[in-house]
Amino acid sequence: MFATEPIAAESKAEFYAALTGQLRAMLTGERDWLANLANTAALIFQILPDLNWAGFYLWRGEELVVGPFQGKPACVRIASGRGVCGGAVAQRRSLVVADVHAFPGHIACDSASRSELVVPLMLGERILGVLDLDSPSPARFDDADRAGCENLVAALLAATDFPA
Repeated sequence: MFATEPIAAESKAEFYAALTGQLRAMLTGERDWLANLANTAALIFQILPDLNWAGFYLWRGEELVVGPFQGKPACVRIASGRGVCGGAVAQRRSLVVADVHAFPGHIACDSASRSELVVPLMLGERILGVLDLDSPSPARFDDADRAGCENLVAALLAATDFPA
């Protein structure tokens, strides 16, 4: 059984390096996409401070569909280009939003959410989905969080077999 450890770090870079190490250890020996997404969402929700939602939306045809997550019930379907998650898919890049209420087309699944970080899951040019993190605090996420979460996603992708 894998046990998560609290992370004491002097910088966000050190924090995310340690969290990525915990994720790699947790995923060792398991390649199933559903199991790995579920455990990754749980680890992030448990370890990252000041979150009210952490999880994945999966690309299904022409839209994102909610996948494994931790937090309150979520919006089920999001079109490409709609909201922060759909915007990250359409732009094929991570998005950091300091104030979701000022983001054009924001989808309010939880009215308590104030800021958001979304990282696309991509294998080459193929979109698999997104990692979506919400916080009740304005401006919770910055470029160090973006870079750290991009490293988490890279570790997840390297350790996981996704269906074709």
